[in-house]
Amino acid sequence: MTNTEAREGEGGAILAQPGAAATPRIHGVADAVKAGTILMAAGAPLPAAVLLRADPHSSGWSAVTDERSAFAKEVEKAGLTLFYMAGEIKATVFGFDRPKSLRRALSRLIANVKSQDCNGIEITGITRKSFLKLPYVTVYAHPRHLQRGLVFSGRR
Repeated sequence: MTNTEAREGEGGAILAQPGAAATPRIHGVADAVKAGTILMAAGAPLPAAVLLRADPHSSGWSAVTDERSAFAKEVEKAGLTLFYMAGEIKATVFGFDRPKSLRRALSRLIANVKSQDCNGIEITGITRKSFLKLPYVTVYAHPRHLQRGLVFSGRR
């Protein structure tokens, strides 16, 4: 393997299929995670029309599959506030199995976000490199928090 960097740019969230019904669809989160993906914890006060993609390895966290603008409109329409927490966090994991390394990095980020009493996370970048032919992945993210009201409560 070569020492290459493949940091994904600021993209939108995972797109749902055009014309799809507003019912929850379950797929693997690790397959769909990229820059711009928003993950929400189980029990977060999500609007009913938001589509999610769940992963059995993510401890109840699901990816929002709606386009970012559609998600923002649904959140606003439901009277919710989605906080963006300053300070980028990151997790680096070494390993030859890329999907497993990505899941482990996501698990570390989720633990960090839980410690900040937030119920969401937005992936801002994914870097895949190698060091002495040992591949590793670094995932960059910002904690998010979805709640009713304009003052951060810090309750999941």
